[in-house]
Amino acid sequence: MLDRIAEAYARLVLSTGLHDDSYVDAWVGPAEWRTQPEALDLTELQQRSATLLAELEVRPLSGLPEAEQQRQAYLHKHLIALHAHLRRLQGERFRFDEESRLLYDAVCPPLSAADFDPVLTELAQLLPGDGPLHVRAREWLSGFDIPREKLDAVFTVAMDAARERTRPYIALPEGESCKLGYVQDKVWGGYNWYLGQGHSLVEVNTDFPMPLARAIDLACHEAYPGHHVQSSLIELELVQQRGWMEYAAFPLYSPLSCLAEGAANYGILLAFPGDSRIQFEREVLCPLAGLPADDLPRYHRVLTLLDRLSYVDNWVARDWQDGLLDADGARARLQQYRVSDEARAAQRFRFIEKNGSYVINYNLGLDLVAAWVERQAGADLSLRWQALSRMLHRPLTASMMV
Repeated sequence: MLDRIAEAYARLVLSTGLHDDSYVDAWVGPAEWRTQPEALDLTELQQRSATLLAELEVRPLSGLPEAEQQRQAYLHKHLIALHAHLRRLQGERFRFDEESRLLYDAVCPPLSAADFDPVLTELAQLLPGDGPLHVRAREWLSGFDIPREKLDAVFTVAMDAARERTRPYIALPEGESCKLGYVQDKVWGGYNWYLGQGHSLVEVNTDFPMPLARAIDLACHEAYPGHHVQSSLIELELVQQRGWMEYAAFPLYSPLSCLAEGAANYGILLAFPGDSRIQFEREVLCPLAGLPADDLPRYHRVLTLLDRLSYVDNWVARDWQDGLLDADGARARLQQYRVSDEARAAQRFRFIEKNGSYVINYNLGLDLVAAWVERQAGADLSLRWQALSRMLHRPLTASMMV
């Protein structure tokens, strides 16, 4: 029964993609399913997803092996998300927290200016000058921007290093590969297009000057041990070897995204732990990019504080979606509290407009993954890698991590 529901779910995801071309982020199932999905109207899709949900909800969990219980719980959360997205496509609008609960199985804690003002104070003390904080930050950080002509060399070396640091802990599929491409005019900074059979294209958006730190961040997040590794393992082990078709579809607006974004961000901390990141940038990336390395510790103190402002995206997105903030107010808040210039704040708001509560997956997803891994492994780096590997081999939804 579970296999039948899983196959029906996967086919419904593909049919939904006919109504939303951004919905199916990747497909690793039978090619003919993707090329010839059943054309159904939104009402029929919603009815079928509701029927599958009802069938699954009356299937008892008690007495099933733990792995089967976990599989059913995962499929249940993804059917809930599919049904909710179909409601959105028919014009229904959710409040931010309800949307994130339905689509991503997670809800961000309440947020206010009081959560971020102390961070701005610390940043003001670290950055030279007397003007607006976002201007001072941009001027100082620009000293660590990678020259455009050095971009590909720096990113290639960073990705190779991320791969070599991942391989001792996670067995990569034979013959896997990840290629780099450079694009413009996107709402995102980087994107992994998983092509199947262990191959990915990672695109880097070059709309703005590229900070040195983004080389390692994107190499790990989009490739090793991030999205490329996640997708390769799911395809090989869960779809090809087990035949679990619910994993063949990677719907963008689904609980899988909370794990995927959170684990991809957490992987950065494992691949380049502690001072090893600064050491690698000082010894390898800075000389390659022609950048000074003397002030790298301060650079990373500033970046750590800026990372603590990531939840500003959730705060802005929630208030905008819930009607408490208009578009101008949202962009202004992003500029002030994300310490962004006007153009970057506008780009981030375009991402929020397009993707809504998806923003929680980067920060709340990271915190959920980190807490789960560190409950399993404590402070031991090798054990943390093992725990992350288990999670990538058998993905969990947010409520399953708690």
